[in-house]
Amino acid sequence: MPHFLDIHTTDTTALRAMIDQAHAMKAARIGRPKAAPDDDQPLKNHMVALIFEKPSTRTRVSFDVGVRQLGGQTMVLSGSEMQLGHGETIADTARVLSRYVDMIMIRTFEESVLHELAEYASVPVINGLTNRTHPCQIMADIQTYEDHRGPIAGRKVVWSGDGNNVCASFLHAAGQFGFDLTFTGPEALDPEPEFVELARASGAKVEIIRDAERAVEGADLVVTDTWVSMHDSQSNRERRHNLLRPYQVTDALMARAKPDALFMHCLPAHREEEVTNAVMDGPQSVVFDEAENRLHAQKAVMRYCLGK
Repeated sequence: MPHFLDIHTTDTTALRAMIDQAHAMKAARIGRPKAAPDDDQPLKNHMVALIFEKPSTRTRVSFDVGVRQLGGQTMVLSGSEMQLGHGETIADTARVLSRYVDMIMIRTFEESVLHELAEYASVPVINGLTNRTHPCQIMADIQTYEDHRGPIAGRKVVWSGDGNNVCASFLHAAGQFGFDLTFTGPEALDPEPEFVELARASGAKVEIIRDAERAVEGADLVVTDTWVSMHDSQSNRERRHNLLRPYQVTDALMARAKPDALFMHCLPAHREEEVTNAVMDGPQSVVFDEAENRLHAQKAVMRYCLGK
């Protein structure tokens, strides 16, 4: 019974098969109504619990729609509706939910919650996001790049800004999918050294370059994310803005990358902060394809978890 907890803990062959299946499922839906079920119904008579300790738009909608397209049903639960780790241990919650549902997706804060849930659940568990990683997003990003430019293996990806959880999963993917990653951002917000070394040990070329203009030279893909979260204090927001302002993705920065380079952002974006409107709405931006592909990539992840 495979879980999907992180990209670097998932077999490389299985990851490639998921991306290929996501491409195929997306192609099969061209011209069909959004609510129309897929021809193949691997989740028929299956119930999937979607747990959100952190609020969400794309993760909630894409998983909910994806389960329904695959023939299943969803039960959406918020942290305020559950006793996860409070009135009841995470292990006991995992055991109980496993008696009711066929699969669990959780979007949570602490990575330890995800791992304990997976350890004690007798059904597959999917990482919808933790403070450390966001693997489903990167599966969608790889699908998006390949939709537009072909295989990502051998390409140069540049992450500009904060070395956060999305950046961490990009590092995990670099070794598994065979691309190189350059991080450009302030030293105070570097990605975790553990993840950098893991990518290098997997054969990926990983560089840290402080000068954003030099970092993006020769880039096939430029990626960024928000500079602040909804939980940041005003003083922390100001500090982070000051640190990250040199790493804003602008037309001038994109001009230093390859002429056919793509721009990605996992959304939601704070326009005119981490990225300008000109880039977000420009010809190199694929941010809305990227958002759509959360649906297709996650359907492939769910099929993998159920062996279908």
